[in-house]
Amino acid sequence: MSNEILNLEPKAVWENFYKLTQVPRPSKKEEKIQAFMMDFGKSLGLVTEKDATGNILIRKPATPGMENRKGIVFQGHLDMVPQKNSGTEHDFENDPIDAWIDGEWVRARGTTLGADNGLGVACAMAVLAAKDLVHGPIEALFTCDEETGMTGAFGLKPNWLKGDILLNMDSEEEGELYVGCAGGINADIEFEYDEVIIPEGVSAFKLIISGLKGGHSGLDINLGRGNANKLMIRFLKYVTRELDVRLAEINGGGMRNAIPREAYAIVVVPTENIELLKSAVANYESIFLFELGAVEKTLNFSIAEADLPNSIIEERVQDDLIDAVYACPNGVIRMSDGMAGMVETSTNLSTIKSAKGVIFVKCLLRSSVDTAKDDLVEMVDSVFALGGAMVVFDGGYPGWKPNMNSEILAKMKDIYLNKFGRTPAVLGIHAGLECGILGGVYPNWDMISFGPTMRSPHSPDERVNIPSVSKFWEFLVEILKNTPKK
Repeated sequence: MSNEILNLEPKAVWENFYKLTQVPRPSKKEEKIQAFMMDFGKSLGLVTEKDATGNILIRKPATPGMENRKGIVFQGHLDMVPQKNSGTEHDFENDPIDAWIDGEWVRARGTTLGADNGLGVACAMAVLAAKDLVHGPIEALFTCDEETGMTGAFGLKPNWLKGDILLNMDSEEEGELYVGCAGGINADIEFEYDEVIIPEGVSAFKLIISGLKGGHSGLDINLGRGNANKLMIRFLKYVTRELDVRLAEINGGGMRNAIPREAYAIVVVPTENIELLKSAVANYESIFLFELGAVEKTLNFSIAEADLPNSIIEERVQDDLIDAVYACPNGVIRMSDGMAGMVETSTNLSTIKSAKGVIFVKCLLRSSVDTAKDDLVEMVDSVFALGGAMVVFDGGYPGWKPNMNSEILAKMKDIYLNKFGRTPAVLGIHAGLECGILGGVYPNWDMISFGPTMRSPHSPDERVNIPSVSKFWEFLVEILKNTPKK
């Protein structure tokens, strides 16, 4: 376990980030990090509170002479996406993250790093602990369970916070200011099936798709990365039809908001078709690499002998599942007309899992246009309803409409230009920031989202750019000095 990131600058930020890496904090398992943050605030002698949902609020008074400035709310989420490479032994509920320096980047060994949103939280902690910064009234809001449902944002009550400006530090490109985001909704799909007897004269094999990049299902959805679930289903469509292959088990993807990197299936095949199945795997690996190899250079499709399962999935449901998942929209549906290069509408077919007579399929649908999101809901509902599945949509959250007349936006643009010699980009983001929900509870808030540069969040390739953290911190310090007056 390495602590080399403690030598990085700015020390106050990296020391706090290191502390966060040592506290397990997967989504929905946040008791340890919440206790840590409560102790942190109280150790500074600051008012520290926790609401019924699990959100934590720490208040710091203005420094002398800054009492007339608008109150700033720093906001970040405490949970992280728990993803690891196959072969990596890591218990996200008990083990610390092993962060290390790779040139100009910090990454983790075989797991997600937790820079999303640990770096934003670490910066807020550094401000709270600092004795040499000039600032107006500060509140730091640390929300819970952002990654799997935005539970903390949905549970936030009015009249708890007093600030005027929300600085969400959960964006992932230094030099960019985000003023809008996509809304989203979850699709939970279930196919019920009978477990039937395995026919005579068959052998069992495990099909494995691995080596894909995965990534954030919002930020990375336009990068042309492969979806392991879609690739596996594409293959199963062929071999169930042509080689009389039958499906016993399928499991792909991990988190709803992560592009699935791996998938496996247990199948049985008539003995006379074994060599044909092996040849088909090799052929489809070549096809997948031909189509995706420019992006997915380490894609691997393999086959291995397996023990005969106790049963297989009834053929009607097997075929309905394959047809529905094959037809389900996935990836970018439409690009934005208003902001060049921004995705407007997308969907991620994130997980498939069979267990005890039920196959669970999950999708995350996103759009910055509510009517387009509604249309995508009907599209997904229709394709799975035709397959006889039960479909439930839940966890919907609104988008965040840009306010181009924002006072803090104008101030931050001027500060950035004066300090770094260029105007920051002002953008919307195709991801589910908490700002849309929080702004509904506190409509008076003037909101901006920004952060240091990160790559591949929600995957074991997650990394944060070291120079961008220093630059982000310098920018943050200047914002505090120049917060608008009340």
